[in-house]
Amino acid sequence: MGKIIAFANQKGGVGKTTTCVNVATYMALMDKKVLILDLDPQGNATTAVGINKTKDLKTIYDLIDGESAYDEVIQTTIVDNLFIIPSTVDLSGAEVELIQIPQREKVIKRILDEIKDGYDFILIDCPPSLSLITVNALTAANSIIIPIQCEFFALEGLTQLMNTVRLIKYHLNPELDVEGVVMTMKDKRYNLTNQVSNEILKFFNKKVYLTTIPRNIRLAEAPSHGLPVALYDSTSKGAEAYLSLAEEIMKRNNTPFTKISKLRKIKFKGENVNG
Repeated sequence: MGKIIAFANQKGGVGKTTTCVNVATYMALMDKKVLILDLDPQGNATTAVGINKTKDLKTIYDLIDGESAYDEVIQTTIVDNLFIIPSTVDLSGAEVELIQIPQREKVIKRILDEIKDGYDFILIDCPPSLSLITVNALTAANSIIIPIQCEFFALEGLTQLMNTVRLIKYHLNPELDVEGVVMTMKDKRYNLTNQVSNEILKFFNKKVYLTTIPRNIRLAEAPSHGLPVALYDSTSKGAEAYLSLAEEIMKRNNTPFTKISKLRKIKFKGENVNG
């Protein structure tokens, strides 16, 4: 049975999609079969794994409204073992439609229950809001990973997110738990970054991953090329950090995995992006 992990934080710009896509990529490179579910109407995770968002693309919206079958919607990606259920702006309209569906909080759960046994991990990229779509994601998930930016407003809204997690755990999904918290965009040169890091550690204690994600230009550039950072520049600091984070997640789940050398040049579809 595949483990379902939601990547969520209602604050935008915290590296949520970047974390979801790059962790998923490294899990796939470690020989795990991984599915990304893009639940953000912006569709950034879809773009980041090289999917062209044409008008003919079948998306999660088509599964929600029952217009398409799974084999029409689930897309292969440029990474072996990595698959995606894509999203486009059409998903914005799903919120209104969901309201009219019986047990509307469990629509995504019902979709994933049909396919979760076919994957080792299913990673959900949630929208940057505590919307009905996010509630659906947390109702379907076994756990949640929270990316938090190491800046002044990092903890703003975190209490609301944790209250939402507690309510969903009580009313809809008793097994939901915080898988972990990852600190992103960390720059150790600034005292403020260290102060925020200390606050996050006090708040979440052992749930905080030892791995932190630095500010890194290669991480920022990779999505514009439709590539995860492992394929764009596997030797960059950002790539090394996400490799370390993926390993840490695997170890916390007691999941055996194929080790990847940090300096190995990653190949995909017969090509070598790094030369």
